[in-house]
Amino acid sequence: MSDPVIGRRTLLRGAGGLAALAALPSLAACGTGTSRTADGGGKGAKTVVVRDSGGSYGAALQKAIYTPFTQETGIQVKVLNLDDAPLLAQIKQGRPQCDLINNSMMSHFKYVKQDALEALDLDRVKSVKSAKIPENQITEHAVGHSFYGQCIAYRTDAFGGRKPESWEDFWDTKAFKGSRAMVHPDGDLPELEFALLADGVPVDKLYPLDVDRAFKVMSRLRPNIKKFWDSGPLPGVLLSRQEVTMSTVWDGRIADLQKQGVPVARQLNGMRRQFAGYAIAKGAANIDAAYQLMDFSLRAESQANLVKFFPSNPSSPVAYAKLTEAERNASAGAPKYYDKGFDADVDWWLKNESAVTKRWLEWARG
Repeated sequence: MSDPVIGRRTLLRGAGGLAALAALPSLAACGTGTSRTADGGGKGAKTVVVRDSGGSYGAALQKAIYTPFTQETGIQVKVLNLDDAPLLAQIKQGRPQCDLINNSMMSHFKYVKQDALEALDLDRVKSVKSAKIPENQITEHAVGHSFYGQCIAYRTDAFGGRKPESWEDFWDTKAFKGSRAMVHPDGDLPELEFALLADGVPVDKLYPLDVDRAFKVMSRLRPNIKKFWDSGPLPGVLLSRQEVTMSTVWDGRIADLQKQGVPVARQLNGMRRQFAGYAIAKGAANIDAAYQLMDFSLRAESQANLVKFFPSNPSSPVAYAKLTEAERNASAGAPKYYDKGFDADVDWWLKNESAVTKRWLEWARG
């Protein structure tokens, strides 16, 4: 199953790939998904089926969101862990197994191209306004509930007390000696933005990305890149074993390492944010219940509660005021960190991901 933070590795490369795979006959779920039985639709529905990516993230959602939702509404929540291709196939056949889809916003955009999502009636999602969800995370078909940040992780005992402060430092193997690790496209979007920031491009001038320049900068670091990681835990493993002194990483992965006593820290300057959100499957059987669960999940209180069980970064700025100071400071979405990062340009990546990935694979092979 894909990483619980976002399910990024299961995303398909481009809308064309989704169209082809949606035609596959297989409807097999991955992970521990629960098959759905007919409950009937409409306002009388007492069950809602939600797709999430399972793992520790799914367990946290159960404690922080699903159980309290059932206690408040009486509506039972069934969980389905299903990848994009079989879920799209179900929707195309007019019989989706789930009602509400928790997935990356980028994936939702790809679903829209396949006419696989219901257009949202935001008047039925009151928490969008009360939680002050940012406008750029509200679309016709999906609403962002949280983000994960991609940033620098480093060993605190590697540089004689010095701390890397930027992507320029990540690229500086003379001042900050040691091997590096960066992401493989099977793990996340290629990290072109970080190369451009290391080369002096201002954060507000990143897009459209100068692909030629980015690959030229990455080539300077290529001899020092020991590993391209394709799973969330791998950067921590490499740092723990001292195989690298710095790695790109999903921000929530560092806290567990620190609890284990590994001398690591994160640097959030130049962090790339990618959002996850909720959408309703086209033809969902329990649309009313799906709206109720979406509305409940997007409440500032619900987003803040999830942080207590999982290193989530709420999309709601109101949620951060409901956290303790320690919880707030641990979140990459806290006001003290937010302006240090940037949002990945989803439109640019939707248009260019396939071509960039192909070029990246050729570049990595040398």
